[in-house]
Amino acid sequence: MQHPEPRRGGGGDGCLVRTSQFSAGLASSDREVEEGQRLRYRVFADEFGACVPGGANGLDRDDLDPFCHHLVVRERRSGTLVGTYRILPADRARRAGGFYAEREFDLRQLRSLRADTVEVGRACVHPDFRHGAVIALLWAALLRYLNACESRYVMGCASVGLGAGHDTAAATCGRLCEEHLGPAPWRVFPYRPFPIRGWSRETAHEPPALIRGYLRLGAFVCGEPAWDEGFNTADLLLLLPLSRLNPRYARWLLRLGEAPGTSLHPRHVRAA
Repeated sequence: MQHPEPRRGGGGDGCLVRTSQFSAGLASSDREVEEGQRLRYRVFADEFGACVPGGANGLDRDDLDPFCHHLVVRERRSGTLVGTYRILPADRARRAGGFYAEREFDLRQLRSLRADTVEVGRACVHPDFRHGAVIALLWAALLRYLNACESRYVMGCASVGLGAGHDTAAATCGRLCEEHLGPAPWRVFPYRPFPIRGWSRETAHEPPALIRGYLRLGAFVCGEPAWDEGFNTADLLLLLPLSRLNPRYARWLLRLGEAPGTSLHPRHVRAA
């Protein structure tokens, strides 16, 4: 399937949506992509201690980045890049040698979906701006991006950190698998499983904001977690069929701010 380039908002700067405080859109230059990679390094390596590719230059940069579209959020007053999320459409994944998730999971049962799938990942928010507005704007920009595409599914690896201990991460993942597991025909299997057997509901924590956003939109968990040794996280694969998109939450996101220079027809949002 040919994946069209998403329409950019007015002004040619890639803006998809803006509020009084922030603007969000597609990175329009290598310099902007590098700014996002620098923020990713700050969050993943400096803050969480991950061993990231390209870290010698203070960047989180891997072989998939050149094939991705990069969403970025800026604070309008200062121009500071405060959030980023990368998007890998199916046609670009094919040229890149596969989706990132294929490095952690056996995706053979999703083979029939791959031509209609967009993968998202590497989401992060500047530590001074984790009050919900930035992650919401990333989701709003992603929905506007998807509106310009023919894709029917969104998938991504979402991480549960191990900072509170293995048992807590196992319980958090176990609860997510119990309460939000998707259909058996779409099950995936980790190459390096993160063990969750015997998890206790009492030790489970609230899932990270990214996972909560996925679930609010209508996504489900595709199977048990993989252990990402480099990031020291338990990774779950989440899949969102756009036919399941939560109309109330999607409409709320699409009402955030303005969509500069666009005529938005949210085909994936069902009527109430």
